[in-house]
Amino acid sequence: MNVCVIVPVYNHEEAIARVVLKLKAHGLPCLLINDGSSSVCSQALADCAMLEPKWITLLNRRENGGKGAAVIDGFEEAIRLGFTHAIQIDADGQHDFDDIPRFLEASRLNPLAMILGNPVFDETAPKARLYGRKFTNLWIRINTLSLAIADGMCGLRLYPLAAVEQLISKNRIARRMDFDIDIVVRLYWQGVDAVNMPTAVKYPYDGVSHFDVWRDNLRISKTHARLFFEMLIHIPQLLFRHWR
Repeated sequence: MNVCVIVPVYNHEEAIARVVLKLKAHGLPCLLINDGSSSVCSQALADCAMLEPKWITLLNRRENGGKGAAVIDGFEEAIRLGFTHAIQIDADGQHDFDDIPRFLEASRLNPLAMILGNPVFDETAPKARLYGRKFTNLWIRINTLSLAIADGMCGLRLYPLAAVEQLISKNRIARRMDFDIDIVVRLYWQGVDAVNMPTAVKYPYDGVSHFDVWRDNLRISKTHARLFFEMLIHIPQLLFRHWR
């Protein structure tokens, strides 16, 4: 396995230096994807790349295209550089970096599978966000006809890049906050198994969230609906997979 880390970044200038410091301890090459951030955040990213040129590669997008667009750019660069697997992690510091070795070991044992974070929230997590998450995970179960994916929204996950390359070469994946949902369902349809890893999730280092409750929930609902109608043609394949 040849693994890198992909970090999509949009205006997390207060958190990114600490995220980079946490990642450095794990010794993995890192692709920072600047998704059209402000000049302040862009400078912070440039400083990180300048200080750690041996393991950080900085890609700058001219305009903000959304989390999915940034991660897909990261996939394409990782594939070009010869990596076989990529860890995706958010730039706000909400994920437990100490879980990275567990994800790597799970991938070593299941190299063709996607390793998905199954978030463990503490009592401070907003109830509205938790209920929304349950709703979207219900739709993922419907759209895969399975319980294989415990959580489809966690931003900490590890992908087999050969499967990703096959997927993105034939499909347009959602570019914004609905990306995480879209790609895991489509990878499952493609035959990629999921390994679910419990992982603690806490509030971001900088308190910044780019999730717009109304706009992004509407976008996610549209993605679920689109996946549902596309799922209908996959029903025989999915049923056969479960039977087998």
